[in-house]
Amino acid sequence: MHTRSLGAHGPAVSEIGFGAWAIGGGWGDQNDETSLKALNQAIDRGVNFIDTAAGYGDGHSERLIAKALKNRSESVFVATKTPPADGPWPPSPYCRWQDRYSAAYLRDNVHQRLNNLGTDRIDLLQLHTWTRAWNDDPQPLLVLRQMREEGKIGLIGVSTPEQDQSCVIQLMRDGLVDVVQVIFNLFEQEPAAQILPVAAETGTGVIVRVSLDEGALAGKYSGEHSFPDDDFRTRYFEGDRMQRTVDRVEKIRADLKAFGLQDQYSPADVALKFVLARPEVSTVIAGMRSVAQVDQNTRTSQLKDLPDDLLIQLRRHQWHRGVWYSGK
Repeated sequence: MHTRSLGAHGPAVSEIGFGAWAIGGGWGDQNDETSLKALNQAIDRGVNFIDTAAGYGDGHSERLIAKALKNRSESVFVATKTPPADGPWPPSPYCRWQDRYSAAYLRDNVHQRLNNLGTDRIDLLQLHTWTRAWNDDPQPLLVLRQMREEGKIGLIGVSTPEQDQSCVIQLMRDGLVDVVQVIFNLFEQEPAAQILPVAAETGTGVIVRVSLDEGALAGKYSGEHSFPDDDFRTRYFEGDRMQRTVDRVEKIRADLKAFGLQDQYSPADVALKFVLARPEVSTVIAGMRSVAQVDQNTRTSQLKDLPDDLLIQLRRHQWHRGVWYSGK
């Protein structure tokens, strides 16, 4: 497993990280024993970065991670997230930070994160979403800075709202965040315009999420595939979205075949390697809920980089499809 620096102020982390949403819930049935086996297998395979959140099963994901790490001697960097108080997601331009991320709320929520993770210091605390409306008065981030000075937090980060990922550019340039978490994949390539270059300019760490487009870029679904009612992907791929996505994944397969690489790289490998081709990226958090998924995702780090001419060809798969999370 190759490692990269988590920005100018962070440690060396595995370039493939463990995305821990599914083990908390929200992706259909999940057995805790299976989740713990996946976590342990990931650490065995060299993964030393785990990303979780309060909202992943109301802290269940965090508690499972704490249980797994209790029996491990390895140093594992754990990032978690605090959501805003009740209100629209992502926050609207009319939301006040005082109502969504007040100092009292942040302190109470971070205390819950510490308890769930069984630690007295969070390696990386990220605000789970944001709005550009707060950029000129970013008091929540100043509260986190104070908590860092108190020793409760290591690094500070923001996970981008899907509708306005570039809102973090000002935060990076103002030195308010150590890390940003962004959506970047073969379909969503817009972060290459400014977010990634500014991250390099400012020494900000970059965590990439949704690199496999919620599993679709792994090439394992047909156009008729459906998910259980308790799996959020039922809404994400509602209507004709799955068929439209599969049609585009087939074009990516065709590119791989045209370069004669279809036997060396799986579609998932290509999706992950495309993201890792950017040196600004610190780690790619792939969702892992089973030993098989851990083995598939971690093997990518051992493969050769994709040829430059293929990377250029793959850029054509950028897809301006709007924001599916909002139910369009």
